[in-house]
Amino acid sequence: MDQKTSRRTFIAAGAAVVAAGVGVAATARAQDQKIAKTAVMYQDKPKDGQMCSKCVNFEAPNACKIVAGTIAPEGWCAAYAPKS
Repeated sequence: MDQKTSRRTFIAAGAAVVAAGVGVAATARAQDQKIAKTAVMYQDKPKDGQMCSKCVNFEAPNACKIVAGTIAPEGWCAAYAPKS
């Protein structure tokens, strides 16, 4: 495989992961159950200025509407959606 094909494959795979994360979040909401932190790549530190406390799904002081378990206000996951 040449380098150009590898980049395309990598980008397509990344897009698939993001789409899967969005699909998992929508499914969790529809079924009123929470998803595992690993499924949304949760981390307990911010990413590019995005953090749980600025997300529409965050429930103070340390919970999330769609992600299971204790959530750090400074954390981040792939289901991040900024508050308007």
